[in-house]
This record gives sequence, C-alpha cells and structure tokens, in this order.
Amino acid sequence: MQYFQVLLFGNKSTIFLCRYLHSERLRQEIQEGLNVVENWNSANDFIFYGKSGDFTSAQLVLKEISMLCLHLLQISLVYINTLLIQQVLSDPQWMQKMEPDDLRALTPLIYAHVNPYGVFRLNMAERLQIETIAS
Repeated sequence: MQYFQVLLFGNKSTIFLCRYLHSERLRQEIQEGLNVVENWNSANDFIFYGKSGDFTSAQLVLKEISMLCLHLLQISLVYINTLLIQQVLSDPQWMQKMEPDDLRALTPLIYAHVNPYGVFRLNMAERLQIETIAS
C-alpha cells in the first residue's frame, strides 16, 4: 500500500526535484541563496582565522566557547554593517541612486572593510562613532 501511495502521490523530495528541474526561476532563487551562504562562510573563515577556522580542541566546552565567540563576531559584524548601510542610505542623494535590483542585493554580510590584524581599542563607556559629526 505504501509503495502505491508513493507512485500515486510521489514523495516530497521527488516533487521538489521535478519542480526544481521544471522552473528556471526556482533554480536561480536557490543558487542566489547558496551564493549568500557561501559568501558568509567566506566571512567566517576570514573572521575566525585561527587554526584555519577549525575547532581544534577535543573538549566540548572549548568547542562551544569557540562557536559562541564566532556567533558574537558574526552578529557584531552584521549589526555594525547594518548601521553603516543605514547611515549611507539616509542621505537622499544615495537613496535616489538605488535601483530596485540594488536594494534587493543589499546585504550586511560584507567584510572587505574589516582588518582582523589591526589594533582594537574597546571602550565600553563610549558609543561607536558611526554617525557623521556635524561641523
């Protein structure tokens, strides 16, 4: 009976595969999503560069701490990038230049402006200066 149901209705993966092969737009959408994930994996390799980005400890607790540190780096980078993008787009001249495709492609998952080897001065009592200071 179960074999008959699979033949009659198909299973979910078979139905998805048929839709995937039939729809060029679905294939493009999936490829675009994969490109975003691959780009973010590159960012992970960049910001988590010690030991080639591998979790080398045999202790589960140390692996967990490493993963939590990576997550903290990721969300911090996305947060700062979002603030920077918002600052740029708050200027009407820049916003007017944006086409619908530009807005759709906008992402805070960028890291080319990050220098992982520099000096970092962190003062928790001061706010990060993102807004331009009015003269």
